[in-house]
Amino acid sequence: MKTQAAVLWEPGQPWQIEELELDPPKHGEVLLQLAASGMCHSDEHVRDGSLPLEYYPFIGGHEGAGVVLEVGPGVTSVEKGDHVALGFIPACGRCRQCATGQSSICDLGAHLLEGWQISDGTARHHVRGKDAAIQCLIGTFSPYTVANEASCVKITKDVPLDKAALVGCGVTTGWGSSVYAAGVQAGETVVVIGMGGVGCGAVQGAALAGARHVVVVDPSEFKREQAKIFGATHTAASIDEALPLLQDLTWGQLADKVLITVANASGRIIAPAMSLVAKGGTCVHVSVGDVTQNDVDLNLFDLTAMRKTLKGAWFGNANIRFDIPHLLRLYMEGQLKLDEMITRTYTLAQINDGYEAMRKAENVRGVIMYS
Repeated sequence: MKTQAAVLWEPGQPWQIEELELDPPKHGEVLLQLAASGMCHSDEHVRDGSLPLEYYPFIGGHEGAGVVLEVGPGVTSVEKGDHVALGFIPACGRCRQCATGQSSICDLGAHLLEGWQISDGTARHHVRGKDAAIQCLIGTFSPYTVANEASCVKITKDVPLDKAALVGCGVTTGWGSSVYAAGVQAGETVVVIGMGGVGCGAVQGAALAGARHVVVVDPSEFKREQAKIFGATHTAASIDEALPLLQDLTWGQLADKVLITVANASGRIIAPAMSLVAKGGTCVHVSVGDVTQNDVDLNLFDLTAMRKTLKGAWFGNANIRFDIPHLLRLYMEGQLKLDEMITRTYTLAQINDGYEAMRKAENVRGVIMYS
C-alpha cells in the first residue's frame, strides 16, 4: 500500500513528508492503522544527530496507537480489529531480562536504532525506491506502519487511541522512574528536574505514590505552571533556586528522591542534582543526550559518605505488557491525566512546527493526529 511518512534524510535537516510504500506484514508482524503519534524529544535527538544513525532514509516516531488491519503468519497475541498501543521497547518474553521482570531491557532493544524488522532484518518501508529504516522498530510518523507483535500491546476498545499513544514512551518512562526506579514512598519529598512529557509522567507517578512534596525544576514559566496541574506542590526555575526551597520544606533534610528528566542529558547536571539529595537518598537519571559523552561531574566523597545512590532508568524500568494497560486503566478511572498533557495537536505536515514548539518549551506534549 502507499501512504505518507515523515522522513529524515540526514542529521540536522527538517523532517520531510514523503510518499511511503509499505509491504504487507511477514512472519510475526502486523499492519497497523495509527490514530495518533506522540512527539517525543528522542526523535529530536535523532534529527539533530546526538543519537547517530547508521542508515538513511529514516522514518521517525515511537509513540503510537491504532487498529490492527492485518496480521502476518505466526502472530498469536493480536488479531485483525484489535486496538493496540505500541511500546518503544519490544518485549520478547523469552530472554533473560524478560524472564526476570526486566523487559524494559529486553535483548531485542539492541536493534532499536538499526531500524529493520526484527523478524528477519529487512525493511517493509520504502521511500523513493530505497529501503527506509524506522524509529524503535515501529516508525509512528506515518498513519500506517508494519511492526513486530513484540512491540504491540492489546488494549481495550474504550480507551481513546490518541491518549493511548502517549503511554508507549514518555508517560510510562516518567511514571515508572518515580514508582519503580526511584521507589517513591508515601510522605517523601521528590524533585523532578525537567517538565516535558517524561517529567510530567514522573510528577504524576510521585503524586500517585503519595509523595508529600513534589518539586518541579524547569526554567520555563509555562511548564512550571503546567506542573501544578499534574501534582507538583512547588516549583523552581533552577537547581540553585530549588536548594533553599527544599531546605525550608524539609527542615534541612533535602529530597528523598531526585529525578533528572531534562530534554538533553549532560554530565554537568549530575553534581548539582546530587546536591539536592538527602543523606541515604536516590537520584535517578532518565534523560537521553549525546551518546558519545562520557564525562560526569560528581563529588565522590559526598556519594560515599552520605550513602547516596545514583542510578539509571530505561522506560522507567516498566513492562509494556503490564504497565501500558495498567496506566490506561488509571487514566480511564480519572487517576492519571493524559488529556491535559496534550498542549497542541498537529497534522503530519505540521511536524516541524510541532518540534519547533517543543524546542521553545511551548508544549508539554505535542501529538500528531491521523484520524
